[in-house]
Amino acid sequence: MKKENEKKLHLSAEEMQRVFGGGDHYIRKIEKELHVEIIDRNGELRILGTGSAPARAADLLIALAGSSAEDLVEQRVNYGIELEQEQETAGGTGEVMEQIDADVICHTVAGKPVRPKTLGQKAYVDAIRSHLIVFGIGPAGTGKTYLAMAMAITAFLHGEVSRIILTRPAIEAGEKLGFLPGDLQSKVDPYLRPLYDALYQIMGAENFLKNTERGLIEVAPLAYMRGRTLDNAYIILDEAQNTTPEQMKMFLTRIGFGSKVVITGDATQKDLMPHVRSGLDVARMVLKNVEDIAFCELTGRDVVRHPLVQKIVRAYEVWEEKHGKAWQPEGKRKR
Repeated sequence: MKKENEKKLHLSAEEMQRVFGGGDHYIRKIEKELHVEIIDRNGELRILGTGSAPARAADLLIALAGSSAEDLVEQRVNYGIELEQEQETAGGTGEVMEQIDADVICHTVAGKPVRPKTLGQKAYVDAIRSHLIVFGIGPAGTGKTYLAMAMAITAFLHGEVSRIILTRPAIEAGEKLGFLPGDLQSKVDPYLRPLYDALYQIMGAENFLKNTERGLIEVAPLAYMRGRTLDNAYIILDEAQNTTPEQMKMFLTRIGFGSKVVITGDATQKDLMPHVRSGLDVARMVLKNVEDIAFCELTGRDVVRHPLVQKIVRAYEVWEEKHGKAWQPEGKRKR
C-alpha cells in the first residue's frame, strides 16, 4: 500500500472562492481527476494523496488562484488538470498558464482581453507572428478564426497593414438553400456571418461599418478573389476545408507584397461533394516543406467552448478512428 503524502497551501478568502467554484464544483473535479482529498481548515488547504498527486494538485491550485475572476472558467480548470495529469510541462502548470496569460493580443470593445488559452493556441498565435502564411487546422471551438481575426485587427490598428480581407467559400453546410431573396450582399451574408460576429465583438459594429465603407475592411466570398493581387493586407481564408484544390491555388497566388495570410479549416467537417478533394488537404501535402509557411494542428485539447463541445469532438475522433466515417454512403467510406 502506497504511503499517503500531504501538502499544505495557504490561500486568501478571495482566492479560495475562485478555486472552489460554485457549489465547490472546481475543487471536487480536481479531487476526482488528480486522485487527492482537499480539506479546508480556515484558509489552509490540506491536500492528501499518494505519490506526487498532492504536489501536482497544489501546483494547479496556485495557478488557478492567480487567475482573475473573469478568466477562471471550467475550461481553464479542465485544461490545468490535463497539464498536471500528463506532466509534460517543464516548469509546472503555473508557469505555463502564466506564460499563456501574458500573451494579450488585444481587447474587445467591452474591454475583455483576447489571448490564447491553451499551449496549442499559443503556438498558433506565435506562428502567425513569425510566418507569412499560416494554416490553422483543427476542430470546431479551438479559436482558429477568432484568434486570427484578433491578430488581423491588431495589425490593422497598429498600421502594419492597410486593410483586412476576410473570405470563405460560399457553400451550403449539407443543406440546399436554393435561391436566397434580396440583393447580392444579402445572398452572401449568411455564409460570412461568423466573420462578422468576430469583427463586431473585437472592433465594434460602428468601427467595422466605418472601415468597411472606406474599403479598408472587406468581407467577401472566395470567388471574388479571382484576378486580384492583394498587397499590404491581412487576409484570412476561413472554412478552407470547403475549397477545391483549384480554388486554394487561386487564393494563394493572389498574395502580394506586405501581406500576411491565415488559412483556417476543420478537415473533419467538409461540405464538398463526395468525389471532390479538399483544397486544404492538398495544400498540406504540397506546401508542407515550403519556407515561411507554417501548419498548426489544433486538437480537442484546444477547444475553448462549453466543456461538452470538447467531449463531443473527442467522441467523434474516437469513433472515426475506429469505424471511419460510417455515415458516408457505401463506396465512399474509408477502407
